[in-house]
Amino acid sequence: MNDWEELYQEGDVGWEKGEPSPGLVDWLAEHGSKESGRVLVPGCGFGHDVRAWAQAGYDVMGYDLAPSAVAGSRERTPEDLDRATFRLGDFLEDEPFDTFDFIFEHTFFCAIEPIRRADYVAAVRRWLKPGGQLLAVHYFLPENEDGPPFGVDREEILSRFSPNFELLTDWTPRSYPNRTGLERMFHWRKKAD
Repeated sequence: MNDWEELYQEGDVGWEKGEPSPGLVDWLAEHGSKESGRVLVPGCGFGHDVRAWAQAGYDVMGYDLAPSAVAGSRERTPEDLDRATFRLGDFLEDEPFDTFDFIFEHTFFCAIEPIRRADYVAAVRRWLKPGGQLLAVHYFLPENEDGPPFGVDREEILSRFSPNFELLTDWTPRSYPNRTGLERMFHWRKKAD
């Protein structure tokens, strides 16, 4: 298991790209004004995706278990962007303090130990309102037991989420240059309990 706080303290943040997910930017440009609601971004890192949602008009909370990530997010967020907030916590373990219309994640699923993936699906169900939506960017890699990132493919995503979520669409998004063609974006709606 990784000590994410230790990685932040050491500056070993190879996942940090300095900008929001290109796929999210494009989705918000196309769909953002048609949707509304509150958004949770688990594993928010330095909060680039959180700020993108907030700039599109959503009330959004970044959630991370590394204190340095939460502190770094707050430092990077302008005071007048008050729709963006950040909170320290463990998305997989915590009981929700609220439920959300959207959960957005960018490569969070592939960063957790594969043994915790069922916990991830259960957490998404807990944190989403009835009919809430999951928008996720998955980083597809071959089997990799030495992650993170850990290997995952489309078939695993479908098998894990389909029992509890309706797939609205999935596509290959615009990505960071070193991930072109390796990411896939999924848009799900939570099924009734």
